[in-house]
Amino acid sequence: MTGNDFVAWLLRSPLYFLLGNTMLLTVTGRVTGREYVTPVGYYRSDGTLWVISSRDRTWWRNLRGGAPVKMRLQGKDETGYAETVLEESDVAAQLEEYLQHVPMAARPLGVRLENGKPHPQDIARLAGERLFVRIKPD
Repeated sequence: MTGNDFVAWLLRSPLYFLLGNTMLLTVTGRVTGREYVTPVGYYRSDGTLWVISSRDRTWWRNLRGGAPVKMRLQGKDETGYAETVLEESDVAAQLEEYLQHVPMAARPLGVRLENGKPHPQDIARLAGERLFVRIKPD
């Protein structure tokens, strides 16, 4: 059993609440039609779910141009529509909002905070390495 398998098991169990803002995201392969399930961290803003990922991962590529997704969110199965945010200027703006919602992510991401605000050079660097997936729940 891999780490992701264990997290997926936990998210499907009555103990899902132990993982806080982590959900199971099911994405359908555009070529294969196969379903890929991955645990992802998220934050919610104005009814939209936001997921940050590294550009070198592959699961998000099936969402380019937008696609329906399934989610196991807070112990319930839900559906939604997901789109990737890849433009570096848009990613940079979203990173600043992300760090307002999840300030403890600054250090693991290598972002220096000065007077509570992320350092612009760190945001610019990260915008080239990361992306966001915007999910609108149904």
